[in-house]
Amino acid sequence: MKLTWFGGTTLRVYVGGDIVVVDPGHAPAGVSRSEVLAGADHVADFGDRVVPLIDPATWRPKPAPRAIDASAPPIEVVRIAEETLLIAAAGEPPLVVLGGGVAPRFGRWADGAVIVLTSAREALVAEATVLLDVARPRLIALAVEAETLDTVVAELGEHLQGTGLVSLEPGLALEV
Repeated sequence: MKLTWFGGTTLRVYVGGDIVVVDPGHAPAGVSRSEVLAGADHVADFGDRVVPLIDPATWRPKPAPRAIDASAPPIEVVRIAEETLLIAAAGEPPLVVLGGGVAPRFGRWADGAVIVLTSAREALVAEATVLLDVARPRLIALAVEAETLDTVVAELGEHLQGTGLVSLEPGLALEV
């Protein structure tokens, strides 16, 4: 899985052989929309009602495909809350992209998931802290502005207990 944050809530994800672009319309000024969308297999906006809304408490990740199988199942791009996307490919950790809305309930699958925070508002940081108290995500990636980064790291730091924490830089890719 490769994550590239362009700023704001715009994210480009390479997962399971597909490219998913999240919120391309909210890229900061100076970011080329054609660069963000180049080669995209899926495009999803946080408020896009075309993306199905599912219950995250009952969702389960698909198992990795067997070598004998002709092809891997397609990736899933779904909403698990009004402003939260779940991107999943068989054999990869689930990716949750938290926008500005209320964080969803998580199921057991959240252990080992990758969580991207695209907003540093106080309630979202508190909800991520609650998630860390009940689940063990593999990684939390902070896609937030530099001014709020120190505050977010300080608030989440004491709850990590083995979960990785990284800050994304606009335009630079992170391999997970």
